[in-house]
Amino acid sequence: MPTIVRTHLTALRALLVMTVLCGIAYPLLITGISQAVFSDKANGSIVKADGKEVGSSLLGQNYNLPKVNPDDPKEEPKPDPKFFQPRPSANNHAGDNSGASNLGPNSDDLLKAVNDRRAAVAAFDGVDPASVPADALTASGSGLDPHISVAYAKEQVNRVAKERSLPADTLNQLVDKYTEGRSLGFLGQEGVNVVLLNKAVSEAK
Repeated sequence: MPTIVRTHLTALRALLVMTVLCGIAYPLLITGISQAVFSDKANGSIVKADGKEVGSSLLGQNYNLPKVNPDDPKEEPKPDPKFFQPRPSANNHAGDNSGASNLGPNSDDLLKAVNDRRAAVAAFDGVDPASVPADALTASGSGLDPHISVAYAKEQVNRVAKERSLPADTLNQLVDKYTEGRSLGFLGQEGVNVVLLNKAVSEAK
């Protein structure tokens, strides 16, 4: 058998072996381990309510009122006062992509957006504009962050309590329950998972 043929056959065998090992055996092994050890996280940390999938605890989402005219693309969505609101998102919390606005600190557009959000949040929550937390005014880098600061969550308690006819103490306890500590114990700040919080609020009586 010519050398060139033997070389090609050897390469083909190596390709087939590596394809089976790396393309089939290894993925199946890792998938099996992940499903056995942490199935919930491996499947996207899905949040369910009444047996229905309502989101993921890893992805922020909008909590808006239904549109008056669903077919009108120009109609601006309005936040639902019965829910804790997430931080702004440059991509409208679209789960199929992520990204920031890429506006720098010297951008007039960013300054206007922050001022507009400050006024809107203050009016919506019935608070002094000067007390609105920074994360209520600026979007996260991914636009998908499900967390807000404890300060922003606490700011919204009275509004949600009034809309749902629930005691503010009950909601404050839920905020504390869904407050997560710093990453690795020292990175970043404490945050409240809005997706899990809103699910708990919807179930509260």
